[in-house]
Amino acid sequence: MTIPFSGAGVARVADALVPLAARLFPAALFWQSGRTKMDGWRLSDNALFLFEEEYRLPLIDPAIAAHLAALAEHLFPLLLVLGLATRLSALALLAMTAVIQIFVYPMAWPTHGVWAVAFLALIARGAGPWSLDALLARRSGPA
Repeated sequence: MTIPFSGAGVARVADALVPLAARLFPAALFWQSGRTKMDGWRLSDNALFLFEEEYRLPLIDPAIAAHLAALAEHLFPLLLVLGLATRLSALALLAMTAVIQIFVYPMAWPTHGVWAVAFLALIARGAGPWSLDALLARRSGPA
């Protein structure tokens, strides 16, 4: 009896699935967080309250921070799901994760560490073959 997967075949599947998972799962988490900040098409009063009273980020007005967070939590996850501008999107969400870790929830480092690993992998390796980034690279030809 032969094993149906060769080492190279498993590696090819992993090379596609790992970046896909690193894109989709954190994107879902950040998207859900962004949705909690919205009331229809506008920022919710609760989100503004949280930025004023609980999060209290230094050097930035709470209203501006709340709006920027809501925008980032919708835009960058969408780009990650598509695999478009993946490195930039992962870098932006890594920066956001660092802000959350340092200023908002410093005791949540195990969770934030998992997010950071996914984002660092995407920054280092890219979106993987199942992405618009890869499709665009294939269409543009050799660099």
